[in-house]
Amino acid sequence: MEKNKRIELGRKGEREAEKYLKKKGYRILDRNFRIKGGELDLVAEKDGEIVFVEVRTRERDDFMDPIFSITPKKRRSLRRAAEVYLLSRGLDLAPCRFDVITLVREGNSLKINHYENIFI
Repeated sequence: MEKNKRIELGRKGEREAEKYLKKKGYRILDRNFRIKGGELDLVAEKDGEIVFVEVRTRERDDFMDPIFSITPKKRRSLRRAAEVYLLSRGLDLAPCRFDVITLVREGNSLKINHYENIFI
């Protein structure tokens, strides 16, 4: 898939993930928080807990859940970005977790999976 289409698919997935989270009672605090070497797709809050959400979107089912595309290097960059986010917002003592939302296009719909507290 060409880069522009991949980027647009990713943005659409993030918008759909945000809608999904709002329906589940999450409050979105931030989108696409970037630091050198890392980015947080969505930062949300629910029941006093800060939730860092990595969103993975695929055009079709490749017989492998997109969650498996999150490498150890990606996890390290997410942790680093989360630390910076928490410190910059004065939330360094707040309880937090990392979730992953995967979206896979199935015909005209998107299959959404939400994995809570997936890694440390």
